[in-house]
Amino acid sequence: MATVCDLPNQHCKPYADGAPALTVDESRALLQQLDGWALHDQKISKSFQFKNYYRTIAFVNAVAWMTHREDHHPDMTVGYNTCRLEYSTHAIGGLSENDFICAAKVDALFKV
Repeated sequence: MATVCDLPNQHCKPYADGAPALTVDESRALLQQLDGWALHDQKISKSFQFKNYYRTIAFVNAVAWMTHREDHHPDMTVGYNTCRLEYSTHAIGGLSENDFICAAKVDALFKV
């Protein structure tokens, strides 16, 4: 499993259908490495606030680029100055390390 400084530097890996999801304890341990993400119903989520629509969409486009490269995509809810991201690994019906890797990468994008 990735360590604290490793998550943003890791890359997503494919999971076969039926591979086991992370346990609640494993998910909570990885969640401690993230800033402001919440765990619920086998998903992690976070909302981001922006000054205006342009900055919101710039963030959405940056996330889209990163997640395309990682081949691991979040569910997004976009408003005028907000974007809520929700991650889970659909192929396994729960959370995988990929979700936490991408969440850490999103946080790094938001800090830029």
